[in-house]
Amino acid sequence: MKRLYFILSLILFAITLHAQETATSSFQGFDKVVPEKANKQFQAFVYFYQQNVAMNIAPENDFLKGQIVGRLFGGNTTTTSNEFTALYAEQRAIPFFVYTPSIFDGKATLRASFEIDWTWGDVAYGVGGNQGSAISADQVNIQTQNLEVEFVPAKYWTINVGLQRMFDTPHDLYRSTVDKFTNTGYRLAFFGTDGVGISVRRQSDYLKTKLGFYKLYENNVEVNDDVTLFELNQQFNISPEWNVGASVYWVKDNSSGKGGVSILGQGYGSPLANYNGTFRFPIGLDPYRSDVFWLGSYFSRNEDMMLDRWFMFGFLNYNIGSIRQKGTNTETYTKSVDISGLAANLRVGYRYGQTTGDAIVADAIFTSGDKNGINDKKYNGVLTANTWGSPGGIFIGHGGYLLFPHGNVVNRFVAAVTDISNMGYGIAGGTLNLSRDLIPNKLHSKIGGATGFSTVAPSGGGNFMGWEANAKLGYDFGAFLTVEAHAAYMGLGDFYDSTLTNGGVQNRPVNPWLGFVCVKWLIF
Repeated sequence: MKRLYFILSLILFAITLHAQETATSSFQGFDKVVPEKANKQFQAFVYFYQQNVAMNIAPENDFLKGQIVGRLFGGNTTTTSNEFTALYAEQRAIPFFVYTPSIFDGKATLRASFEIDWTWGDVAYGVGGNQGSAISADQVNIQTQNLEVEFVPAKYWTINVGLQRMFDTPHDLYRSTVDKFTNTGYRLAFFGTDGVGISVRRQSDYLKTKLGFYKLYENNVEVNDDVTLFELNQQFNISPEWNVGASVYWVKDNSSGKGGVSILGQGYGSPLANYNGTFRFPIGLDPYRSDVFWLGSYFSRNEDMMLDRWFMFGFLNYNIGSIRQKGTNTETYTKSVDISGLAANLRVGYRYGQTTGDAIVADAIFTSGDKNGINDKKYNGVLTANTWGSPGGIFIGHGGYLLFPHGNVVNRFVAAVTDISNMGYGIAGGTLNLSRDLIPNKLHSKIGGATGFSTVAPSGGGNFMGWEANAKLGYDFGAFLTVEAHAAYMGLGDFYDSTLTNGGVQNRPVNPWLGFVCVKWLIF
């Protein structure tokens, strides 16, 4: 009898198993594609951004219909007008891929990120970045942003090798939020781009140290004509609220302007300077060598804005160096220009509500200017990475849109002061912003203003650069999915009466304005 029960049980089990297989047979292929348990060795994230824009800013050069970077009324030929309104939509996707093989027990990670940008309906069936959404599409347009390997040799230590983020901050570049980069250290104003090299970090609760070596331009591999950046940055936590730091950056430029961005080139005397809004050195075509050092210090109080109501950030940075040139009939390099410039920033805020979106923030910036170029063989203004890259430094964490650049961009990164040197004239100005979460962590609002004066007035113009008023309203539909509306208007000052600053026209240009609606989504 027991044997009969055993046989019947086997038959019943077989029938049940067959029924289950029949019921799920149509999903077998799907099961093979998506494993039951997620593979944590590999992670993928995508940042999606789309915006619809209206503004009265456009380039006069017909060839500059795609990506436009740099100073308003500068070498990018941007201008303003009452005769037209630029209406366009643009889109960005940045996929991130992170692979940490379990065989290395978390001590080795490969990261890759790419960028795909376009203006809706621009071109198709071609090759080139920042475009490719016209009918039929099929554009070869993916751009490599980062491709690097991270090693963790010991607790607190990381070594990053390859094409990576090159930011002027002590914080971990791949484990910190964007707010950390734009509000602490030097706020990306000097170095805020990507570069290839090696960086070594030690990140503990009380001490953050970063050493970096980056090859900005290699040029001829058999010749000493490179541009190289060295970095030492260290931050100390001296109390739960306060952090202080100091740094040394050194750019060694033996390139004589070789290499660079497209036909603009790079370096002190290249057209890239006019494009980006930096000072263009009139040094001619003689070969040069240069060393520039940035000696800086910074501090922060209540970085995350939640220890108490008050928060504060600031930096002081002094760049010093020289350019040495070789004449046509000499073999030695003789000093032709001394470089010295000062930059200072202070950001102070008060959180009056329960969220970080309930705050009032004042942000001030000062940079020294030069009143006579290099006629005295001295440049007394500031230098940033915008002398070598486009853009190389991005001062975007202040809440402005038109006087100072805003970070919500895809192909058009244009403002009155896109480099804190302000073409070598210097800048003294800032922003004031009042933000409020109308629904905590859900419905965000902000009104703000900005104003600025050049430290040195251009020939034919005054010091007052202008004023700006702006506003924002945003709603979070879910985790990291936000829709926002922005608007800004700028009144130009007598600084733009000068033909040196207004694009070469006789009268002051029309005041710029813009408005846009955008969608942001971090997908993971």
